[in-house]
Amino acid sequence: MRVDAFDFDLPDARIALRPARPRDSARLLVVGPNTGHLSDSTVADLPALLEPGDVLVFNDTKVIPARLTGTRERNGAVANIEVTLHQRLGPDEWLSFAKPAKRLSEGDVVQFLGGLEGAVLHRTGGEVHFRFSASGPALDIAIAEAGVMPLPPYIASKRATDEADLEDYQTLFADEPGAVAAPTAGLHFTPSLMNALAERDIETAKVTLHVGAGTFLPVSVNDTDAHKMHSEVGLITEQTADQLNQARARGGRIVSVGTTSLRLLESAARDDGIIQAWSGATDIFITPGYRFKAIDALMTNFHLPKSTLFMLVSAFRSLEEMQAAYAHAIECEYRFYSYGDACLIFPET
Repeated sequence: MRVDAFDFDLPDARIALRPARPRDSARLLVVGPNTGHLSDSTVADLPALLEPGDVLVFNDTKVIPARLTGTRERNGAVANIEVTLHQRLGPDEWLSFAKPAKRLSEGDVVQFLGGLEGAVLHRTGGEVHFRFSASGPALDIAIAEAGVMPLPPYIASKRATDEADLEDYQTLFADEPGAVAAPTAGLHFTPSLMNALAERDIETAKVTLHVGAGTFLPVSVNDTDAHKMHSEVGLITEQTADQLNQARARGGRIVSVGTTSLRLLESAARDDGIIQAWSGATDIFITPGYRFKAIDALMTNFHLPKSTLFMLVSAFRSLEEMQAAYAHAIECEYRFYSYGDACLIFPET
């Protein structure tokens, strides 16, 4: 499909720079299940919109302070370098996006805060493969000391990261460090909402997908067939797979909280819909025409024009209906992107 088919105009005023408070007071646009059906609600109403026996699947990845600034010295010339880590390759190695990457060559060493050093092993365009001077847990500690929370570019370009973001940009479920972007649909959940869901006998399950900075990369080709999707590392345990399969066998629906959970579950599902345990990387790219196997509903935030995530939601419902839903959200002044409002999407019956 043509990438520009997924374009739309979004006023800057609709981009949320702070989350709703409390988090579950965010607005929720319900899409479907009937054709053309849109209704305005709030996240706090979610228990009433689901049924007993449904299972909400959360991503329990934890965002690390993955944006680092440092200097590279070569022959007396010093360059300031900004690095955003996006995929761990080993105890002391990370892939990253660097700016300006053209200032880095194989063998260069970047000095970061706290004495942390990163040696350039390889560079491809703006992506740089670093080997760090610390390894394992010691590297985790060094990154935490040297880095800052990597807010999405559409927020970071408008304001500086501050102390509030340390809490605001983590979900209730954040437990497994490794993400460089939050699974933002999960940001809306509060302890009181979780209690309300439990009282309605709505189950919860957790998977892990370490979200990479590649989720913010623009689609630079004209046709979706030519796009190479970024890879992210995930885990579904045997216990979680069994829970989800048993719930579905009883007639419960699998409701993915976020596109990250969805991509991992669809990667792990067989053609007959059975979800298998999973450990490893996935680069699944979902566009209209994809047949969903594991997911019965999706809760997600509002996404960037021409992004792979808007393509995904357009596959789950249809491009025409999601264009209409986004137009409604813009007209009704919903808040967009990571700190914005959400939508609950049901497939067409």
